[in-house]
Order: sequence, then C-alpha cells, then structure tokens
Amino acid sequence: MMRTKPVLPIALAMILVACGDDGGDGSPTPTPTVSPTPTPSPTATATPTVTAVNQRVVASFDNPWAMVFLPDGRMLVTEKPGSLQLVTQAGAKTPVANVPRVTYSGQLGLQDVVLDPAFSTNARIWISYAEPATGGQQLAVARATLTTTGTPRLDNVAVIWRATPATTGGQLGARLAFAPDGRTLFISSGERQQGTPAQDLSGTLGKIVRINLDGSAAAGNPFATTASAKPEIWSLGHRNPYGLVFASDGRLFESEMGPAGGDEFNLIEAGKNYGWPRVSEGDNYDGSKIPRHSTNTAYTAPLVSWTPVIAPGGMIQYRGTAFAGWTGDFLLAGLAQQGIVRVRVAGNTASEVARINLGARTREVEEGPNGSLWVLRDGDGGALVELTPR
Repeated sequence: MMRTKPVLPIALAMILVACGDDGGDGSPTPTPTVSPTPTPSPTATATPTVTAVNQRVVASFDNPWAMVFLPDGRMLVTEKPGSLQLVTQAGAKTPVANVPRVTYSGQLGLQDVVLDPAFSTNARIWISYAEPATGGQQLAVARATLTTTGTPRLDNVAVIWRATPATTGGQLGARLAFAPDGRTLFISSGERQQGTPAQDLSGTLGKIVRINLDGSAAAGNPFATTASAKPEIWSLGHRNPYGLVFASDGRLFESEMGPAGGDEFNLIEAGKNYGWPRVSEGDNYDGSKIPRHSTNTAYTAPLVSWTPVIAPGGMIQYRGTAFAGWTGDFLLAGLAQQGIVRVRVAGNTASEVARINLGARTREVEEGPNGSLWVLRDGDGGALVELTPR
C-alpha cells in the first residue's frame, strides 16, 4: 500500500470546522451566480427525543471512514490514509495487503467498502478511494477478490469506474450501493468543492451514477440519449453525498452535506435535479444567500433538511429489532451532531424522530448480525464502537 499526502492549509481547515462541514477538509464552495431572490429557510425538523445507549469501545483506528460485516461476523474497516483492516468483534485487527495507492488529504483517501452481491461464491469486495491523477485526483471505484486465509490480501484488483474530470478539492462523495437485484451499482460522486460541475452533464462530479458490474453505463439510465451527457448519470445537482441506501421497499435514499446550513435527506429518482449550487436550504460560507428549492420547481427539494447542520456521514436503514421501535428508520451518522440522527419515512414524506448523543464525531454506522449497532468515531483517534440498548 502506498499513499500520498498533500499539505492542507490550517486556515482553510478552521473555516470548515466552524461551518460544521466535514471538519478541516478543504475550501468552501465558490459562491454561485443565482437568481431569483432567496426565500427564508424552512425550519429544521424538531427533535422530540434523545435516546441513551450503551457504548463499548472495540478498537482504535486512524481516520476510519467505512465498514462492512462479512458473513462470518468479522468486519472490514477502511482508514482514509489507505489501510484496510480485517477486524473481529473482540477488536483484533489484521491489515489487508495489496490495497491500491490512494491520495490522503482531508476528506480524501480510502473511502467506502461493500460486499459484492455474490460475495458468498466470488469473495469479491468493492472499494472507493481518491486516486492520484493528472490535474489532481479522481474518485475511483475498484473491485477485488478478498482472501482471508493466511495473510489477508486483495487479489485481482481492477478499477471499474472513475469520476470525471480529475480535479483538486474535497467532497469526494464515494458511497456505493448495489441495486436490490444485484445487477447494477450506484455511486455517489461529490462535486469536489467546485459548485457548477454538479449541473454539468458532460462530467460526473455532483452526480449519482448507475453502472453495470463491468463499469459500463447501465441500460435505461435517464440521460443515455442526451447529447454530450455521460450515460451513467442517474441524478444531478448534488453537493457532498455521504449516505446512499436502498430501502426495504426498493427505493433509493441519499444524505448529503449542505454548505452553511441545509444538510439534506433525499429520495433519489431517475433524472431528477436536486439543485446544487443553484438552490439550497443553506447559504454560502461567506454569508451570501442561495435561493431555496421552493423558488424553482425544476429542482427536487429534500424530504428533510437541517440548519444548524448535522454533517451527515454514513447512513443505513435499520432492519433489526434489538432497538425497539427503530425498525425501518434511517440512521444517519452525525459528524457535527456527534451521534446518530433517526429519520422516519412515511410514503413520500420524512421527519426526524430522535437523536442519539454519542459525544464524538460519528463517521459511520452499520447494523451488526444480532441487531446491535456499530459506529466509527472520526479522526486521528478514531474508534470502532458497539452500541446496545440501555
């Protein structure tokens, strides 16, 4: 495993920490040129309850980002500097060899890890990461065969898809979600703090894309016949989409970081434009206003938005029963919120129903085999923590 690590200006880091974004990971998005006149932001969803849980610290990590459970109960955990760890529920860690070279800086590094739909027969995993490239870096998605006997390693590593164009900046997105039929892969691609590329169909920044498992654009994508458009694009107008989940009813939901305010929880549908940077439920870091979704019906508004921000990280839909009354709720890891935010969907509406305060920036949440929850604390002193009902 190799890594590169450009230097991040300290002043820039302090700006983003103050804004509640993905703390210290790049510059604010440039102010877009927009009209019509902004309207007041909707009131953030009320938080009726704060739920207490038991926390068991399992293991420590260096800037952990994502995790996934293997069928035998062990986990794979990614660390942004470029390490993939095989972890037991007791906390024993073993590094996995042959991880591709990544660029590690702020938000960028080794990001998501998911199991192939046919993992039980092909032992394949999928990872996303910031890949060094001419002109900066680009989001790369690779598949590999996981070997866990002897020295754990990745074999047959192959990059399947890359976001375009390569550029500098944070906000990589990088979440992976397989469609329920296992035949296509959805990828969230951030706009890299560039703003306007989120509306440009000739590139895949600020988009959610849908590909076949060989990396080609999947049939039936909404812009496949649009001149100059990338055929893999599924939706556009996204800022920094860090959550991507297929619900039990087959619908696709996404969460993303807004600018200064306006974090979003969205129902993702083919061909829809979610507005960034032309509209937002937040404003620019310099205080200048951005029109709200309500000013232009061409843009799809979030089901829930948050001001002040929660800075959402990973997201799941809880399927277990260990936490009574939570089954079917979406759980969003909160970086600025320092815990978990529960969102309940009813038809085409959604609302926040509770917050779970964990006292630390929370990067990722996953459901364990017995319905317990497992989270990753963010940062240099990051940790894997098991949550159980109190």
